[in-house]
Amino acid sequence: MKCKVITNSDVEEVVIYTKEYNNTIKEIEEYILNKDIELLGFIDKRVTKLNLSDIYCFIVEDNKVYGITKNEKYLIKQRIYVLEEMYNNTFIKINQSCLINIDKIKRFDASLSGFLLVTLKNGYSDYVSRRNLKNVKERLGL
Repeated sequence: MKCKVITNSDVEEVVIYTKEYNNTIKEIEEYILNKDIELLGFIDKRVTKLNLSDIYCFIVEDNKVYGITKNEKYLIKQRIYVLEEMYNNTFIKINQSCLINIDKIKRFDASLSGFLLVTLKNGYSDYVSRRNLKNVKERLGL
């Protein structure tokens, strides 16, 4: 297979020609779409630019949305349903108050009662709701 890269500073789109759409092409597409996405995160009176790839999950606590990174918890000004729509190719809703980054999943633990516990690489864990279980399994190929 040949690969050709042509650069032009006036072009703001990427076109990929391929015989078939596969996981590699999907990963390239997601990387390009999410590469420059930045969110503003707030801790006390400090504002930080966050890269989407650094966020492990978005959670809702006390009617506020937080973005959790490896070591910090930032207040995010967008609502959870807006984040879900904007980043549905990278994040997946596991319950009413949590969106997880698919790339940051460490493991799944199934209980005898049928619950599925998701653990992320930073140690954060949460349960997949029954309502979202089918969608999570389909998206992750379980």
